[in-house]
Amino acid sequence: MSEQVLDEWKIALTHKKAELESCQFEHQVKSCMKCEKLLDCTIRDTYIKAVYDSMSKGAGGGFEF
Repeated sequence: MSEQVLDEWKIALTHKKAELESCQFEHQVKSCMKCEKLLDCTIRDTYIKAVYDSMSKGAGGGFEF
């Protein structure tokens, strides 16, 4: 069995990262920080949640910036 087996959290993170990169490409920005929708973007919000979930394996509470 491969040492790099992706768990469900990493798989979700991979999908959300692809969505985020696709959005950035569509809006012709290399960073969300340069996007006018930065503070009101569900794609970015779900990506951030997927990052947190992949680190905590879904075992943590929510977090706020």
